[in-house]
Amino acid sequence: MRVNTLTITTRQQGAALIVGLVLLLVITVLAVSSMNTSTVQLMMAGNKQFAETAFQAAETGIDRALLAGSFNTKTKAVQPVTLVSTAYGRAKVGSETAFEVRTAVPSGGFSIGGDDTFSAYHFEVVSTGRAERGSESRHRQRFYVIGPGG
Repeated sequence: MRVNTLTITTRQQGAALIVGLVLLLVITVLAVSSMNTSTVQLMMAGNKQFAETAFQAAETGIDRALLAGSFNTKTKAVQPVTLVSTAYGRAKVGSETAFEVRTAVPSGGFSIGGDDTFSAYHFEVVSTGRAERGSESRHRQRFYVIGPGG
């Protein structure tokens, strides 16, 4: 009976090992680069969401100021800074309503214009919403209220 024997040469070049290590290095660099890109994209998406939260908080401040109805021609009406809970965290809201000017009632669409019986009192609401990561949104809305003239 004859046994086949396999002889291993003592001089191996090791090319497969070097090629394998180079490929492993390339794959590792690509994986690290992908992780960094994913992290940056996640942070950008989070910042966008916090900016949207600040925007909505500023809109809420305007709504609250208009609902409060404290339209004083002598002093500013300041809504205190409050915390608003949202689906993405908390936001701070504050607003200030200031009287600007008294004018005649606009003639278009009103049957009461023409004399000094009524006046239009113009106000401006400035609302600021702040969320996490320094997101801030400032909104202004002007409006007028018709009241007694004089």
